[in-house]
Amino acid sequence: MSPVRALRDFYEDPAVPVASGAGRSRRQARLLAHALGPVRAGAPGATVLDIGCGDGTAAATAAEVLAGHRLIGVDWSQDALRRAQARIPYVVRGELSDGGLPFATGCADAVLFSEVVEHLVDPDAALDELHRVLRPGGHLMLSTPNLAAWYNRGLLLAGVQPVFSEVSMRRIHGRPGTEVVGHLRLYTARALRGFLAASGFEVVRIAGAPYHDVPRPLRPLDRAACHLPSLASILLAHARRRRE
Repeated sequence: MSPVRALRDFYEDPAVPVASGAGRSRRQARLLAHALGPVRAGAPGATVLDIGCGDGTAAATAAEVLAGHRLIGVDWSQDALRRAQARIPYVVRGELSDGGLPFATGCADAVLFSEVVEHLVDPDAALDELHRVLRPGGHLMLSTPNLAAWYNRGLLLAGVQPVFSEVSMRRIHGRPGTEVVGHLRLYTARALRGFLAASGFEVVRIAGAPYHDVPRPLRPLDRAACHLPSLASILLAHARRRRE
């Protein structure tokens, strides 16, 4: 079986998590709402694509903050889209490979790309496709786990596999946690900034967000780490497509 087919089968499994934490989804949406500004009376709102929307939980959370804008959920998993239809009004099946997304060049004012890039075989091609569908100056809001999160630094010093990293698609080996979620790529804040810049984006800001599965006694420390994004659990990047 090809790696791409294996990934398709993996993500079509209803047992595989397809939603992220509501808190960081709301934070990401607020960053985008601030970037887009208020919807003017009588004017159409922005077109926002949530690429890799999963079950629509994050998009539904974002819709509360992005009132007046048109939010479209996009995913390759039919099972995820069936669940997303109950939460958001517009869903489209689309892929970042095999011909690209079913949208015209420059059609989108903004793209939400929430915890998708770490699952991709070819993130370079994916960023090229996001760059294509965004209008010049359009916003990309990308979130991804931080390889250099504060606890991962300690785990590596102790010789333990970092949280978020996976060596197998079948089971967890050598790291905390019990769920296999299919992470193939991991980024530090520095690596993410360089990757976005090399893909034709101007990085506006990289912020930090907490991780919902941090043990309760450690959550205050996890929230505090967000003030220094290079140590945060989750990286939230706001970038803009460069104007040619």
